[in-house]
Amino acid sequence: MTKFQVAVLISGNGSNLQALIDAAALSDYPAEIALVISNRPDAFGIERAQKAGIRTAVIDHKKYETRSEFENALQSELTKQPIDLICLAGFMRILNPEFVELWRDRMINIHPSLLPAYKGLNTFQRAIDDGVRFAGCTIHYVVPEMDAGPIIMQAVVPIGQNDTKETLAKKIQQQEHKMYPAALKKIANGSVCVRDDKVTYESVDLGDDAVISPIL
Repeated sequence: MTKFQVAVLISGNGSNLQALIDAAALSDYPAEIALVISNRPDAFGIERAQKAGIRTAVIDHKKYETRSEFENALQSELTKQPIDLICLAGFMRILNPEFVELWRDRMINIHPSLLPAYKGLNTFQRAIDDGVRFAGCTIHYVVPEMDAGPIIMQAVVPIGQNDTKETLAKKIQQQEHKMYPAALKKIANGSVCVRDDKVTYESVDLGDDAVISPIL
């Protein structure tokens, strides 16, 4: 079986990368992590990938005068082998629209909020400060607008009365580690389609159960 070829872009620890690596190690998983790229030389995720025998590259954004020059180097590395999909996993760089369009419907990201709410940074504290009952995370296709694009999958986490940004982050990250491999699997096996800027699923039960907080 020819597996779906995936490149993962990171900037740091790579915990979501590790979740993808662990899933891809299963013989029946339809995707293979073929390449990991970091824009930071000290990113621990590079060590995770090398330990798993995955090809790695470091493209230090600080060595390039412009974002376009950095992205040209990124594109050059990505095209050294066939890549079906890019997964952004803690990749802390804004990408130019021109680069995003090169990978339209072939690049996904995970964001720690229930988009379209709380785009950008500091999502956990903002949700707590607003007194909302739920937070969560979203996997979406990348478009030129930041933290936008067709939504593939979301996980909902209730915000506890005593939650801090640290405890909420930990709860949400646990869901990220479950959800990212699951979303990639659905894309790789052809269950996910993008039509009219929205994601549709083939033969997938989306469920209809409601979640209420506080519990009735």
